Amino acid sequence: MVSYSFWNNKGGVGKSFLCFVAASEYAHRHQDADVYIIDLCPQANVSEILFGGYETSPKALRDQANKEPRATVAGYLESRLSSPFRMVNDIHQFICKPHGINSNIPENLFLVCGDNLLEVISEAIRQTSQLAVPVDAWKQVLNWIKDLTDALRKKSGERESIFFIDCNPSFAIYTQLALVASNHVVVPFTPDDSSRRAILNVIALLYGIRLFGTEIYAKISFSKRAEDESINLPKLHSFINNRVTVYGSKTSKAFQTVSKAIKNTINDIHKKHKHLFSNPRLKPSDYFLEVPDYHSACIISSMTGTPLHRLKPGPHDLIGTRVQINQDPLNRYRDALSEFVDCL
Repeated sequence: MVSYSFWNNKGGVGKSFLCFVAASEYAHRHQDADVYIIDLCPQANVSEILFGGYETSPKALRDQANKEPRATVAGYLESRLSSPFRMVNDIHQFICKPHGINSNIPENLFLVCGDNLLEVISEAIRQTSQLAVPVDAWKQVLNWIKDLTDALRKKSGERESIFFIDCNPSFAIYTQLALVASNHVVVPFTPDDSSRRAILNVIALLYGIRLFGTEIYAKISFSKRAEDESINLPKLHSFINNRVTVYGSKTSKAFQTVSKAIKNTINDIHKKHKHLFSNPRLKPSDYFLEVPDYHSACIISSMTGTPLHRLKPGPHDLIGTRVQINQDPLNRYRDALSEFVDCL
């Protein structure tokens, strides 16, 4: 079993869409595997895409939330809140198959649906983790999503199981649950300096690699407590330079300059902290992946819940407007994202 969290401390970098692409393409390529997406973002963006986009997702999300118990990740976490230190017996009630609503999605892809209630119950989860009894309350609560992945792996039996977890940009308790349940972190970014700072925040928040001015909080940091309570943290798997502007076959000079600064920043961290990386022997810049910007393909795919392997060139009708997808840029876009899926 392997699990990937998609996280950056900055919003709008394409985490949810890359999670959707990775999971749906992996499921398409590996029909003998069970592919699970756990949507741990209150906005439920990846769930919206899987449910078919703007036309069918509102009803599908309501239907999941209106079940008893809620057939969502918040429903699962509510059940844990009612018995914090005992595993849920029946996890099947929190899983759905998006294929039943959106036939574009492979049948071997399963979803634990996102839910805006996650934001509401996050404080209750945090307070439960701070209980004095049992003494390992924090560790047990932080493992709630890992408990879910373990149960789903058992459900899959002899079949391969792989998990993709979509995260919110914040370092809220539900993001911490996602990261503790993961083996690897995929960090999408856009080539701008705010993304560079956000990646530094990822390193600081998750691993306690100190930023200036945070030294006085080191002893109470998430990473220090995780170390003290023997919680394994995920490794940095890959960095996806997303929505890169390309002229002809070359990245624009402005994007190259900013991307180089981000690569240098991550390489400098790697020199001192190789143990944080999934591939400690390689410089991170050696496996940075670039995904060219192709708004038309991205919008059609996300608004209609169409995975890349099913996306066709030509005219598409979107909310009464004709949108054209051209073959050559679509091929470049697919190739770049396929290179990412190959790394999983």
